[in-house]
Amino acid sequence: MRRARSAFAVAMLLGEDLARSERFIAPALLYVGVVAFLFAGDADPLPQPWAASALLLYPLGAWFAHALAESEDDVARTVTLSAAGGPLPVAAGVLLAATAGIAALGLVAVVWGVVATWGTATTGGLLDGMLAHLACGITGAAVGSVFARPLFRSEGIALVAALTFLVVTGTRSWLPPVGTAAASMGSGRGGLGPFGDLLLAVLVAIAALALVVRVEQGGFAAWRERWDRLLQRLLERLRPGR
Repeated sequence: MRRARSAFAVAMLLGEDLARSERFIAPALLYVGVVAFLFAGDADPLPQPWAASALLLYPLGAWFAHALAESEDDVARTVTLSAAGGPLPVAAGVLLAATAGIAALGLVAVVWGVVATWGTATTGGLLDGMLAHLACGITGAAVGSVFARPLFRSEGIALVAALTFLVVTGTRSWLPPVGTAAASMGSGRGGLGPFGDLLLAVLVAIAALALVVRVEQGGFAAWRERWDRLLQRLLERLRPGR
């Protein structure tokens, strides 16, 4: 219970830091703009437009988690780790705060779709739509938490690696949980089904949490040193004039 309370406290702290920085405004407005476009004019009947809005939560969830994980400098992060009682509540807090953000955006898409296409949604369709949005967003949050500190010390390298991973995995309609969740809204190909996709997304988030905590505790130190040396040599070769 203590760790759970610490995780919620960290989530609130990091969420407030992100809100004060106003960095969330641009991606949130982008998402709302896409949703408005999807349901403008004679929109397709539900749940087809939700395929795009759910899929967009995949990179947005990653962005939220990455921004939250990188919202503190090294000194502030050390203080947060100490106050929270270790890396587990901090890593969990990042995922909780990111999940809250994508859940709010997903709710906007679902409610907007119901209002804009009144009469085309069923109760089961509403539930499936919300589950699909959560599955995509939570998986994105897991990805964003991995491509950040402490696994990646260079934010630039982390962003490039995360973008590559998101593009490769997000464009495969057969790949659960993101691809199958979005495809189930657009073509009826459900894969694991909405609940199964969400369950798998939660398992992915738990695996990401365990990896981040393990690295924060000093695990894979030798691997990280070799990886850092490899990246350093690569960057030196790419410098102009060499």
